[in-house]
Amino acid sequence: MEHLMKCEGYPYAFDPNACQNCSGKCCIGESGYIWVTHEEINAIALKLSLSKEAFINNYLLKIRYRFTIKEIAYEGGYGCVFFDMEKKMCRIYDVRPQQCRTFPFWEYFKENIDEVVTECPGIIRL
Repeated sequence: MEHLMKCEGYPYAFDPNACQNCSGKCCIGESGYIWVTHEEINAIALKLSLSKEAFINNYLLKIRYRFTIKEIAYEGGYGCVFFDMEKKMCRIYDVRPQQCRTFPFWEYFKENIDEVVTECPGIIRL
């Protein structure tokens, strides 16, 4: 079990091998915000061969002073616009936002472990 990821202060570990058979449960479901920084916007736009302006106009929503990636309707819920519905994987994985990179180690889940256990098959309670 040396492949488990742990994070100080979290009552669970994460097995990244579970992602192979998961079908992207962390990318679909309830509507929510997928925040991106200006650096992430630049990196994703470059990967998609788009200008920063074209990327923002086509793929992001501005909420007050921040940007979030758009969602699309998917199986009775929502999915990230970059979630490939057929392949069940992220189309921008190598430049995905920090919010995606840090899942499932979000502060919210420290006190809501049952929710992350339901959402992610890679969670192992400690």
